Amino acid sequence: MDNFKRIARFEIVSFEQFKSGFDNEIEEKIKAYYEELKLPKRATKGSAGYDFYAPFDITLAPRETIKVPTGIRVYMEENYVLKLYPRSGLGFKFRLQLNNTVGIIDSDYYYSDNEGHIFAKITNDSNENKTVTIQKGTGFMQGIFVEYGITFDDDTTSIRNGGFGSTTK
Repeated sequence: MDNFKRIARFEIVSFEQFKSGFDNEIEEKIKAYYEELKLPKRATKGSAGYDFYAPFDITLAPRETIKVPTGIRVYMEENYVLKLYPRSGLGFKFRLQLNNTVGIIDSDYYYSDNEGHIFAKITNDSNENKTVTIQKGTGFMQGIFVEYGITFDDDTTSIRNGGFGSTTK
């Protein structure tokens, strides 16, 4: 038996929500991506991070950026946050970066109108002129669950609906 507290569950969003993450892609192609989505997993029992897998092949030349609809959402208990980072090797070898540096997925994002669909915007920030290729089904980002606290005088009652910038509207 392990000593870990179980606080979260990854799920796949609906096809309609996944499809909304693409601009000019053929629906049959999107459906094929959707049918092969993999839930995030830890690579070893000692891994802190859950690997998120590329839903399609990604090739980024230096300074190129792409928005990746992961097709994943996460239910987690209150007082936890999922922090997202690029996989260490991709950052080390190619300076692959998340555009917001660290992605923050709050527990209430799960209940948003977009089903809590997690997106990643990544950039190849190579200053060595290296092109990065990530094959479909390969881990490109990792998520780590972290417990957090709040201040004694916190009286927030607002409810989230949406992703980027939704809590400042």
